[in-house]
Amino acid sequence: MGGLRDVAASFMVPGPAGVAVRDRLKRLTAGDEEVLRLVGDHLGSLASRDLKTRCAVGLDHDGDSWAERKRILTAQSSSRWAGSITKATHDQWALARRAQLAHVQGLEAGVRTVAHRLSLPVGEKGTKCTPGGYHSRQEWFAKSRRLHVLEDRLQTARTDWRAGVVHVVRGGKRLLNIRHHLDAAELTEPEWRAQWEAGRRFLQADGESGKRYGNETIRVSPDGEVSIKLPASLAYLANAPHGRYVLTARVAFAHRGEQWRDRVAANRAVAYRVHEDTLRGRWYLTASWGISPVTTVPLAAARANGLIGVDTNTDHLAAWRLDNHGNPVGKPLRFGYDLTGTASHRDAQVRHALTRLLHFAKRHGLAIAVEDLDFAAEKTREKHGRRKRFRRLISGMPVARLRSRLMSMAAELGIPLVAVDPAYTSRWGAQHWQKPLTGKTGKPTRHDAASIAIGRRALGHPIRRRTAPPHDDRSDRRGHRTAQAGPGTRGREETRPRIPGPRTRCDGTGYGANAGDQCAQHRSERAAEHGFWQQDPLPLSL
Repeated sequence: MGGLRDVAASFMVPGPAGVAVRDRLKRLTAGDEEVLRLVGDHLGSLASRDLKTRCAVGLDHDGDSWAERKRILTAQSSSRWAGSITKATHDQWALARRAQLAHVQGLEAGVRTVAHRLSLPVGEKGTKCTPGGYHSRQEWFAKSRRLHVLEDRLQTARTDWRAGVVHVVRGGKRLLNIRHHLDAAELTEPEWRAQWEAGRRFLQADGESGKRYGNETIRVSPDGEVSIKLPASLAYLANAPHGRYVLTARVAFAHRGEQWRDRVAANRAVAYRVHEDTLRGRWYLTASWGISPVTTVPLAAARANGLIGVDTNTDHLAAWRLDNHGNPVGKPLRFGYDLTGTASHRDAQVRHALTRLLHFAKRHGLAIAVEDLDFAAEKTREKHGRRKRFRRLISGMPVARLRSRLMSMAAELGIPLVAVDPAYTSRWGAQHWQKPLTGKTGKPTRHDAASIAIGRRALGHPIRRRTAPPHDDRSDRRGHRTAQAGPGTRGREETRPRIPGPRTRCDGTGYGANAGDQCAQHRSERAAEHGFWQQDPLPLSL
């Protein structure tokens, strides 16, 4: 295709496999908070030691070592706490392995790009797909030194990957580094210490189907009473039978509260996590459980009534409604958001924009077409070089946040999602749709045109608006149409339909009757007369 990459087929986005709801633990007494901190610190220390043991084993881990670790933790806490700790340890180790592999792949891409650009002459221009040489000798020299740094990092990362060595910080590496930059973070040492200790606590328990209220370790009754099974070393703090501590706070989940109550009433598994927000001085309880995968409608059903093409940008969602033939309907839509400020403010902005988009789709009974974006390998400075503005652009797009939010919110409303390949949607959309839709009342933006391209790709139509027709006098001068009717299209070989009435100013009613008769003109394999005609054979004798 002239250097263009192949475009992947569109597909239906599956729904989420689990949900999580959160509620604040209000009216906790000082004694309740002290018990929560003691239990969390004790279990957190056990989790840290277990993670250290798991990382030391590396790839030689097996079921026997897992059972041995759990047996050691059971003596210091309980069997259920030990199971939750070992499971969380395995999840954290597996996440670190996936992140390590992604880091290795990123370093490999950086080494390839820098080595390629160093092999080119200084100042040589690149193409749209391949970067050129460096601009000056000074930059070439600096990048040659950086190549050695990247190769050294890559060798170290590969060695750790093959040996199964991972580097994990409980509480987060970012929070650990803030300790050395308290002034820049506007924190005091006691405030940082409180956040560090809160991040390293362990107060989470997995659910168990068939047990009372779906969890024996952190039990929450349908009326909101929260009780915790205390570890063996802290059993003296119990205020309820069987070594349990009942909190004075009551929870009532505002979101999905009925679903949660139905699960705990039926003793179905529900996992809980208790954590402290030190900045606000609040405690929260998060409940999570698995759900059956949402049955996605077939792609043909999602295309039946048309859909909404959505183009994701750094500050807004550009959308346009399309009918089932791929024609834009109405005016373009814009759902803006502001990604400055705190994380909670950014998340609220994204949710508000998606809510307006989903309500529009629900009101008109339409599916939503989005790009299958992933900029994980597109942010490196080795690939884009001096294009800092473009790097900031793709880094500022809330791709992961939008994707996760859109999947969960669309599943709640029963709106189908169609994911399309993002290749060339902005370029071809602007080329084929921006100018034709420009009128006296307004001019669509490049992002609006891209939303049409996304929607047409999701519908299975080509992005281009129409094909180039042949010249008036002959088709050889301009060429034939590049897109013809498919072999299965009904009527593609039929003649033009008869249109009653005058077709020109000089033709009266009834003329033009031969418009659908191909035998009326001299053509190959066509007779000029309507009746049957055949030449008689020559006589052999008089």
